[in-house]
Amino acid sequence: MSDYDWKTRWADKVLPVERAMKLLHSGWRVLLGSGAAEPAHLVEAMVEHGTHLADVEVYHLLTLGEAPYTRVGLEDRFRHTAFFIGENVREAVQSGRADFMSVFLSEIPELIRSRRVPMDAALVAVSPPDRHGYMSLGVSVDVVRSAVDTASVVIAEVNPQMPRTYGDSFVHVDRVAALVPVDRPIFERLAEPIGSVERAIGEHVARLVPDGATLQMGIGKIPDAVLAALDHRRDLGIHTEMFSDVVMRLAQLGVVNGRRKTLLPGKIVSSFFMGTRALYDWAHENPAIEMRPSEWTNDPFVIARNDNMVAVNSALAVDLTGQVAADTIGGRFFSGIGGQVDFIRGSKRSRGGKPVIALPSTAKNGTLSRITPALEAGAGVVTSRGDVHYVVTEHGVADLWGKNVRQRALALIEIAHPDFRVELLAAAKARRYCFPNQVAPRGSYPWAEARTEKLRDGTDVLVRPVRLSDDETLQDLFYRLSDESTYRRFLSYKRSHPMEEIQRLCDLDFEHAMALVAVIGGDAREEIVGMVRYDLDPATRFGDVAFVVRDDYQRRGLGTVLMRRISELGRARGLRGFTADVLAHNHAMIAVFQRSGLKVKGQLDEGTYTLTMTFDTTPSLPPPPPPSRA
Repeated sequence: MSDYDWKTRWADKVLPVERAMKLLHSGWRVLLGSGAAEPAHLVEAMVEHGTHLADVEVYHLLTLGEAPYTRVGLEDRFRHTAFFIGENVREAVQSGRADFMSVFLSEIPELIRSRRVPMDAALVAVSPPDRHGYMSLGVSVDVVRSAVDTASVVIAEVNPQMPRTYGDSFVHVDRVAALVPVDRPIFERLAEPIGSVERAIGEHVARLVPDGATLQMGIGKIPDAVLAALDHRRDLGIHTEMFSDVVMRLAQLGVVNGRRKTLLPGKIVSSFFMGTRALYDWAHENPAIEMRPSEWTNDPFVIARNDNMVAVNSALAVDLTGQVAADTIGGRFFSGIGGQVDFIRGSKRSRGGKPVIALPSTAKNGTLSRITPALEAGAGVVTSRGDVHYVVTEHGVADLWGKNVRQRALALIEIAHPDFRVELLAAAKARRYCFPNQVAPRGSYPWAEARTEKLRDGTDVLVRPVRLSDDETLQDLFYRLSDESTYRRFLSYKRSHPMEEIQRLCDLDFEHAMALVAVIGGDAREEIVGMVRYDLDPATRFGDVAFVVRDDYQRRGLGTVLMRRISELGRARGLRGFTADVLAHNHAMIAVFQRSGLKVKGQLDEGTYTLTMTFDTTPSLPPPPPPSRA
């Protein structure tokens, strides 16, 4: 086919917009281009010049225009079906003038291709053709690709301001019935300011993202906050359904380069993107961007081919068992399923993958908790409790996978807003989700105090403040101690460690009492291998400190690490020092105190040292006697 051939046919297909609209017929189903690629000129003309139309069903995923076909008074001519409810059609859907189809984004193209939801026409926006006659769908391929491939009539708005993108984005002139040239800005989506809540959520999610991870996240304040917290990561990749300007910024910084991606390395893979004109200019003919339709980007089996896939999706509410509501408010449809379930399931099946649900802890100016005892009447469950792994609010991270309902409820209460924790715990008790004597989390958990430390043999352990939801893991530690280690910790041979005792050890306000645990296991099953705790005497400003280290982690430097960290926290909180009771033959523990850098004084009484340790640099305790060889 020569260039002359397609250019001749091109000229024959260029029509005034009012003539192009005559190609549409009553009773047809018409799909509109998505997002920023909505063909605004064609949409306006369809309403203005489509007086011959009746009962036309208008479909789209999400658009940024005004949706004039949903106006009151046009019901006889147009009815809209939303695959995802955007702000421009929400009132029409909620008032009954438009419909909503609840469907996974990955499956919409198959509905269209199989003609279960047939499209008679597709109205799309494209870039001008290249020398071979191929136009690009530009910023949105998503579900539009399937409609362009199968519709009886394709009408294209040809706009030189549409960026030309690579991947499965090209449409030849021969596929199009009518071409309507325009030269107008495509829709932009400006980023919203990131507040303190979103910033905190972003920092918590960022802790779950390792170097070399591949990311999926949407568009909005929380995704922007997550990406903004990743400036110091390396070799991140992108496989997502959509992205915005923040991805461009990370790519320009070299943080996003896709070097470690296991699927399409080096490529930013997406089905659509929305943002500023700067983003569109950057994406124009950018070979790093690979646009694919949503049946591919959102296929869970495709997603799982990316190792270390971290998928971050939002929610409107999460109940205490982990059910996620994301498309309804007050029993009314608000948004849609979108790609949440696709990426939750795909990321879980990825080697090293992490599915994350992120949401603010409150709504309605702090008057309503988004962590709820149960979802409200009429709320739809988008992601089931069996699919949920990580839930993140500004108050922290709850890891729910492999947890029973009691453990889930407590972990979620810990990351709920402090104003609602008591009533959430009361509701959990009323539902028999947790122990009748379970105490509620107090204060704000000091997430920033978590540190990964290296022991003398090179083993990494996470040292962090203890949480109430650590109760069973801490109980496991105590039951796995040898009799000797138990005696050293409790100065007696304890045979049981009831949950009431464990809760007392975990119940902290982080000012008058502080406890750190040493954790191994990471994303697998966490195990606590050591713990240090102090309780403050307000009269003396000394904290009474006690340690326990699992037998197989003794004499590896863990006690020294815990002592250093608890001393740092004690100093920061204004303590004068520590007191402790230590058996005289517990040479390892005495050596930890001697090496601490604190000024240590001791009094021996019936085989037990009573120690006072002040934040000073001159130790005064004599070295312990050598161990007996008897």
